[in-house]
Formats: sequence, structure tokens, C-alpha cells
Amino acid sequence: MLLVAAENAASAATRDAALTCRILEEVGLTGVPCADEQALYRQLGQGAGAALVADEALTPHTVNRLLDVLGGQPPWSDLPLVVFTRRDTSDEVLATLEPLGNATLLERPVRVATLLTALRAALRARRRQYQVRDLFHRLAEADRRKDEFLAMLGHELRNPLAAISNSLSVLEQPGVEGERARRQRQVIDRQTRHLARMVDDLLDISRVTLGKIALQRQNTDLFEVIERCLEEAAGPARARNQELRLSGTGPLVVDGDPVRLEQVISNLLHNALKYTPVGGRIEVELACEGDLPGGPDSGFTEGRRCDNGSAVVRVRDTGIGISADMLAHIFEPFTQLESSLARSQGGLGLGLPLVRSLVELHGGRIDARSDGPESGSEFTVRLPLGDQAAWTAARTRPAARGEASQEGLNILVVEDNLDGRESLRDLLEIWGHHVEVAASGSEGLARALATRPQVALLDIGLPELDGNELARRIRAALGRDGMRLIAMTGYGQPEDRLRSLNAGFDDYLVKPVDPGQLARLLDGLREGVGAGGGGGREPSRALVP
Repeated sequence: MLLVAAENAASAATRDAALTCRILEEVGLTGVPCADEQALYRQLGQGAGAALVADEALTPHTVNRLLDVLGGQPPWSDLPLVVFTRRDTSDEVLATLEPLGNATLLERPVRVATLLTALRAALRARRRQYQVRDLFHRLAEADRRKDEFLAMLGHELRNPLAAISNSLSVLEQPGVEGERARRQRQVIDRQTRHLARMVDDLLDISRVTLGKIALQRQNTDLFEVIERCLEEAAGPARARNQELRLSGTGPLVVDGDPVRLEQVISNLLHNALKYTPVGGRIEVELACEGDLPGGPDSGFTEGRRCDNGSAVVRVRDTGIGISADMLAHIFEPFTQLESSLARSQGGLGLGLPLVRSLVELHGGRIDARSDGPESGSEFTVRLPLGDQAAWTAARTRPAARGEASQEGLNILVVEDNLDGRESLRDLLEIWGHHVEVAASGSEGLARALATRPQVALLDIGLPELDGNELARRIRAALGRDGMRLIAMTGYGQPEDRLRSLNAGFDDYLVKPVDPGQLARLLDGLREGVGAGGGGGREPSRALVP
């Protein structure tokens, strides 16, 4: 909007201002005539793109008032002034306007084309100022949300750490055994998993934002994925007397990354458990919607193939529900429902944004629905179908396996953290393996070459030689068949994994490593040894970047 100022309501300049506004309107510019300086100040207070002023209106009093008004502009603002002058007064007007800064003089008579060019240039500059203003506001909002997030992160990290510390103190007391000791171990396990989930969510949301997540797509039975997630959720649900239900049967094959799909379903279940009170109910429904003999949106039933359409997962709960206002923001990072139950359960507000990103990476869609507070909620995920015939053929292909050996493996653990090293040694020995340990890369290399263990579990961030260099030297000395190299590290980015696999590692595990996952991996290697093989399954191969 352009402000066109006159000297006073009765002056000829007032008529000129109205005429100028009509000219501006003809070329698509909005002009607002200001009959006197009071009207000009009022309009300036409401915001303007530029001000067009005749030199007759620039009395010393008006200039001083303009200096006061323009001096109160925020840092991003520098209102353009376009001033009509006469040839004999231009130098005098220029000296008057110097304190005002952003002023352009046009000597009369002014060609219309010259006027329009000057005004359009002024408006372009003013738009840039408003863009800078909006950027300032976005940065300030981002800074505020960052501070809130850091405060929330500190709170959420301290809660599980406090629970772990308390449980350890209980276990150290004399006479603590049986059911009481079991409860404390469960607390430590539960809170450790909670910490790992928060770290994973933080890293994954960053990777999604930067476009660094690459899906390992394959034909995957979504029913099996849901069953695994329900097994994991069963313990927390029992602890809160919550009922878990599953409707629908499998197989229902989708084209997706099984690890990321499990992350999607686990996050939705975790969210439902978190926002559903004690004694509530969580239902998971698996269906196929699309081109079926029964017509669109016919449900998938056992024995019927689902060849077209989409696989659909619905997660419903009888929890606290979602208000209409919150539904519009539920998938935005750091969004949390405002309720005492939500605050008591904690979390960083990253689960649902991550779920949406992963679903969309699969070419799918997620929707949220709720009838309002205290009415429960429903999340619906739609995913593209896979090739069920190919999946069935792969599942029915016979796999040759030898008799499993029950003897333990010879394992070398190279870890510079004393507590991590010794606790892993204890765990492996309880499982029946023979363990040696080293605290640095150079010590690990010497032990590996001297004892030639069947398996080496190597940290990456080691002193003297890092884990990747250690793996390269072991491979150079012993070749790929010498031993199974497994990385166990806190570095979880895709490029970290690729770097380690290219260095010679066969497997890559991110800390904190799930003991069940490690046990299954070692059991597979033990079976390979029993069958006469050197290392169980084929090693993971890394692509050369």
C-alpha cells in the first residue's frame, strides 16, 4: 500500500493526491490519500509499502515528526519515501531529508513512467524488508522452540536416569533378592529402552529432515511386523492393565523396509499406550482396501489374496483423545498433548512426525482422527502392496542347515569403556562363550592376530587405532574368512555404517545393543560353526560410495 500525502485537506496537493491514487489504481497499485500529516502518521502506524510526499508538505514540524516516527521503526524496517520537488528547491529538500535516510527525489514535472518505475522499485525494496521481518520472526520462534525443547530434553533424560539410579541403589542393599530384585531389573531394562528410543527418534528425525534415510525395501509381511510390535508392547500394557487387541490375519505383503515399518507400528503403539489411562484398550486392525471382489474398501480376510489397493493399519485407543485444534498440528515436531497424563508419561514429541515421514517415504499416507477430548483416537496408515507371490515363493524355498553346535564361540571384545567392556564380557560368558578383552585398538590388533578368535566385537571410537582402522588391519593380515567382525558403536548415521562395512566389518550394531539381537546373531554364527561353516550367514556387503 502506498501513502500519498498532501499538505492539508484544503490544498491543491490534496487534489493531486487523489489524482495520483487513481493513476496508481489503473496500473494495479493501491494508493491511500492522506489529507494531512495526522492522517499520514496514522497510516504509517498501520503499515505501508512506501510514502509519496510533495515537498510543500515537508515543513520543519512535519520533518521532525517524521524523524520521530521513522526512528521508532524496528531494525528490519526502512520505509521508502518518494518526494516530488521543484528544480529550484531540490538541493534544499535533499538537505532536509538527509536525516530521514531512504528517500528518492523526483523533480516536477514528473513523467508517469518515471513515477511508476520509482514506486515499483521502492515497493520491491519494501517487500524484501518484510521478508526479512518474517525471517526474524521465524528465527525467533525457532529459537524459542529450541529452548523449550532443550528444557524438555533435560527433563526427559533425567527421569529415566533417576529411575535407573534408584533401582541400582536398591539392588546394592543387603538382602535384596527375589521379586524385589526382579522388579528393579525390570525398571532398569524399561528405562534403558526408553532412553534408547529417545536417542533413536532424535537421530532419525534429523536424518529424515536431511534426506539421509534410504529404505531397504523388500516384500514384507505386515502381519508379522505387527505381531512383533505387539509382543514388545505386551509388557508395558500388562503393567498398566491395558488390553491389546489384533483383528485381521496375514500374510499381507507390502513393499517396504521391515525395520522402518516396525518403527512406524511401534511408535503408534507406544503413543496409544502413553495416552490411554490404566484399564484402557488399544486395538490394531489390519486390512486391505482397494480393488477386491467384494468391491472398494472390502476388508482383507484369511484365505483371500490382496492383489490391488493398499494395506491398511488402524491403531485405535480409548485414551484422552485429541482436540480439533491439536489435530492440525499432531504430526509437527515437538508437539505434545496438554494433559496431566501426557506430562506424566513424558516424551519429546518426535514419534508421530517420524512416523509420518517414514510412511511418506514408503509412498503411503497416515491420517489421525478423534472425536475430541476423552473420546480416544485413531491413526490410519496406508501402504503400497508388495508381490505376495514372490514373498510366498521365497518363504517356501528350502534352506540347508546343519546341526547346531552348542559349544561357545571364541570372542574378542575390544572396548575402551571399562564398564561396557566388563559387563559385555559377563553377558557373553553367561551365554557360554569364551571371551578375551582389550581396551585399545593396538591391544585389540595384537590379541586378534595372536589368538585368532571366531568373532571380534569392536567399538569404533577406540584410542590409538579406531575400530575401522583395526578392522582394515585384521582383514589385511587374515583375509575375510579369518573371523567375523561385528561393530558395536554409538555412531548410528548411515554414512558411519557404510564406512565401517567398507573397512571390513560383517555386521554393524548401534549401542545400546539389544541383548536379544546380539544373542540371535551369535547363535546364528554358532549354528554355522556346527554345520561346518566358518561364519554362519553371508557377511553384509557395503557399496563403494
